[in-house]
Amino acid sequence: MEKNTELLNKALHLLPEVRKTKIVPPKGQSFFEPLGKDGMVEIDFGRHMVGYLHLKLGYINSHPDAPVWLKIYFAESKKELEEKVENYDGWICSGWVQQEQIHVDVIPAEIELPRRYAFRYVKIEVLDISSKFELTIDDAYVEAVSSADETTLIPYESTDKELVAIDRIACNTLHDCMQQVFEDGPKRDRRLWIGDLRLQALANYETYRMNDMVKGCLYLFAALPMENGQVGACVFMEPEPEVDDTCMFDYSLLFIPTLWDYYQETGDRQALEELWLTVKQQLKLAEERVDEDGIVADSDVLGWCFLDWSLELNKQAGAQGVLLYALKAAIRIAGELKEDREAEMMQKKYDLYCGAAKKYFWDEKQKLFVSGKDRQVSYASQVWLILGGAANQKEGINILHRVAQHQNAVRIVTPYMYHYYIEAFLQCGEKEEALQIMKTYWGGMAKQGADTFWELYDPKNPEASPYGGTIVNSYCHAWSCAPAYFLRRYYTGKLVNGR
Repeated sequence: MEKNTELLNKALHLLPEVRKTKIVPPKGQSFFEPLGKDGMVEIDFGRHMVGYLHLKLGYINSHPDAPVWLKIYFAESKKELEEKVENYDGWICSGWVQQEQIHVDVIPAEIELPRRYAFRYVKIEVLDISSKFELTIDDAYVEAVSSADETTLIPYESTDKELVAIDRIACNTLHDCMQQVFEDGPKRDRRLWIGDLRLQALANYETYRMNDMVKGCLYLFAALPMENGQVGACVFMEPEPEVDDTCMFDYSLLFIPTLWDYYQETGDRQALEELWLTVKQQLKLAEERVDEDGIVADSDVLGWCFLDWSLELNKQAGAQGVLLYALKAAIRIAGELKEDREAEMMQKKYDLYCGAAKKYFWDEKQKLFVSGKDRQVSYASQVWLILGGAANQKEGINILHRVAQHQNAVRIVTPYMYHYYIEAFLQCGEKEEALQIMKTYWGGMAKQGADTFWELYDPKNPEASPYGGTIVNSYCHAWSCAPAYFLRRYYTGKLVNGR
């Protein structure tokens, strides 16, 4: 399908300006020692940020008679400084690795590196320099960028200091991912993904409340569909707005609950009306993957359905759950728009698909949902079918407890899936268990020294990477900002935020 220029123009007018803030290293750091060949200095800016590095370079001894050749490393996590890009052999392009080599022809000089980086640590190495002089770094600062206004953020207050710390890290994560759009990760991939947007938007409603930005992102997806009208998995903003050629069964459907969340927060009926056709098209395309009995096709036929970063995870049951979850939101949207006939038809399909899920995916012996021809047990299958409504509260909590005791269940890999895991506990009325999971999982990253939350965290293997090397892992990733939403919505403590 062609771009919808009307929606695209509305989207672009809704997107915010990026704010700039000067960040200097904390006092007490000494990076002013003169540097000769093979000299090296590390700078810790004290916090994760996204922005542009500025350096003021000088010299001692003789007048510089040759260019200075520098290698500059940027790292979100200090361990990145220890990794060698030459040893990376993963499937994600090594172009994402934040390392640069530059020549500075004239010293003294003030330089700004032209690329935007996501980092806390900088290492500067002198690859070569004339023996007649030594280089000095007389000043270093960062022009940090984000569209979030930190002055509008009300602190989260609780007597539990661990929760306060987790909330702060989650807010930092969201803040640094808020650029022109809600980026998935400011280091990589630096673009708008619908799965990340859903979780960022929820956190935004409880923190920075930049709701026009959410609306603008929804309009971007609707304005830039795939050829068949499917919402693409992600959208590029440069050199001009364009949908990627990647689509995912679950991500396209998540457009619908993201829109419903937005409406619940804002009451913006115009958005429902203008995006209603996009909602219906996502359901129409998804239903093409459903057989006459109401069952979503297995993974080998379904196409890419994300759910989680796990190559062994069978996606069929989880996809069924996501379809139910999206249908519930679509039925509510239809009700708000007085589309009674559409709502009735959607309800009939929901009832068919939900009944089919209980019949086809339920294993009575294990009393768990199974997925695919091998009848795989996974956390993702249980979570999404619970969220989709295939189990009531009492059944749901029993299922969640039972899968936790299953020795061979495919486990959760990412904070993205952990968000929905916690949502399932909350839907089942188990706030305390949900909180303990949050403290164990996100608190685990905090104890590892995170000042923003990561794309991937396996407590049993913190060095894990789905890409073949941690040097391309993202250590500030949008789908990890869930605690800012959950803590402020469900565990307010002393928080007063106008709700």
